[in-house]
Amino acid sequence: MKILFVSLGCDKNLVDSEEMLGDLTQAGYEITDDEEAAEAAIVNTCCFINDAKKESIDSILELAPRRTGGQLKALVVTGCLAQRYSEEIRKEIPEVDAIIGTTAQETLLETLEEVLRRKGQDDSRAEREALSSGEGGQAEPAEIPEQDAALVRLNDLKRMPRAHVNRVLTTASGSGYLRIAEGCSKYCTYCVIPSIRGPYRSLPMEQILKTAEDLAAQGVRELILVAQETTLYGTDLYGEKKLPDLLRALARIDGIHWIRLLYCYPEEITPELIRTMRDEPKVLHYIDMPIQHASDDVLRRMGRRTNRRDLENIVGLLRQEIPDICIRTTLISGFPGELEKDHKTLRSFVRRMKFDRLGVFAYSREEGTPAAKMPVQIPAPVKKKRRKDLMLLQQEIAFRKARRMKGRVVEAIIEGRIVGEDVYTARTYMDAPGVDGILFVETGRELMSGEFINVRITGSDQYDLIGVPAE
Repeated sequence: MKILFVSLGCDKNLVDSEEMLGDLTQAGYEITDDEEAAEAAIVNTCCFINDAKKESIDSILELAPRRTGGQLKALVVTGCLAQRYSEEIRKEIPEVDAIIGTTAQETLLETLEEVLRRKGQDDSRAEREALSSGEGGQAEPAEIPEQDAALVRLNDLKRMPRAHVNRVLTTASGSGYLRIAEGCSKYCTYCVIPSIRGPYRSLPMEQILKTAEDLAAQGVRELILVAQETTLYGTDLYGEKKLPDLLRALARIDGIHWIRLLYCYPEEITPELIRTMRDEPKVLHYIDMPIQHASDDVLRRMGRRTNRRDLENIVGLLRQEIPDICIRTTLISGFPGELEKDHKTLRSFVRRMKFDRLGVFAYSREEGTPAAKMPVQIPAPVKKKRRKDLMLLQQEIAFRKARRMKGRVVEAIIEGRIVGEDVYTARTYMDAPGVDGILFVETGRELMSGEFINVRITGSDQYDLIGVPAE
C-alpha cells in the first residue's frame, strides 16, 4: 500500500515523522509524495502558533474529500494538533479515521492496520448489500459515520520517548537531527508546548549515543542537537546538567564531523558548556539562543528567567571565550502590554548586540496560555509594524556581516548542485539548515552532497555568501 506522509512544524516534529516513516517502511508500506497514487494518508501536525495551526488544518481538509470519495482508505492525524484538539478534530472533520497524540506515535502501525481492517469490513458489507438489492458494479462510497473518527490515542505526557532504530532520514545529505530530550518545564506565559509535549524529560545518554551511531552509519556527518531546551539536558535523570558530557561523548563517534547546538536557553548556559564548545573541535562555534525580548517588564510578563543585563552578560561571555561564535536568536514583537518604549528598548538592544542571525515572530495569542488572558492585547497592525522594524534593522546588521566575510576561508558542507550550472549550494558553520543563509560555491569540480570542503568567500548577496574552493 502507498502512503502519503505530510510532515509539518519544527525539527522536533520532523524527528517524530522520520521515526514513523521508519516503522511504516519496515512494515512493508511504500511512501509516496504523489497524492493521486496514495491509498492512505498520515498528517503529522503542528499547532505552536496560529499560522502553524492553520497550515495543519488546511492540510487535513485538503485530503478529506479524497477520503470521502474513496481514493483514500485511511486518513490519520498525529502530532501536536492531534494532541491538543483531538475532540474538535473528531467532531469537525469526521473524514479523519484516527487521531494519535504526541506520545502515542508508536501505535501508528497498529492504528493504521485497525483502520484498514475496519474499512475492508465496511467495503465488504457495502458490496453484499449492493448485490442483495440487485444492483451491479461497485457500490457508491458511503458517508463516513462520525464514530469512525473516534479512534483517539493520547498517551501519558510524562512518557519517555522510545528508543528507535528504523528511522528514515529526510534531511539534506550529510545532516541529521538528534533529539536529546522531550517536553518542557519552563511554562513561559505565551507557550503551549508543556500542555502538548509534557514536562521536560531527558533521554538516557546511552540511548542518544546509540541513535547517533546509527545516524553516522547512515552517512550523517553533521549532528544537529534538538529539544525544547538542550541546555537542561540530564538534570532530571542525573541531577545535574550533562550537555557538556554528552557533547564530548558524541564527538568520539567515528564519522561525525560537525555537532551543532540549537535551543539553548540563555540562563542555562554554563561556563563548562562554553569551554566545551570552545575546546572540542567537532562542536561548532554556533549557538541558537532564543531570548524573546530585552525589556525587563516584558520578560517578566513572559515568564522568562533573564533580564536585559543577564542577556548582555551571556552574549559578552560567549564572544569573549569564542571570538568567532555565531549567535542566533529569536524575538517576539507585540507581546501583551508591550509599550512603545519597550519596543525601542528591544530595538536598541538588537543594534548593540549585533546578533549574527535573528528571527522575529509577531505574538500569537494562544488559548489556554496565561498571556492570552492578559490585558492590553496589541493590535495586529502594530505587532506587524514592530516586527518589520526589527527585521529591517537586523537586515542592515546581517548584510554588513556578510560583506565582511569576503576573503575568509571557511569549511562548508555541500548540500546540492544548481541544475545546469557549475554552482553548488552549501552551508558554513554559521548556518543551520532551513533557517539561516546559503553559501553558493562556484566551481567546475565535481562535488558530492555531504562532502566537506574549504571555501574562500568572494562576495555576498544579501544574507547569502558566494565563494570558490580554496586552494
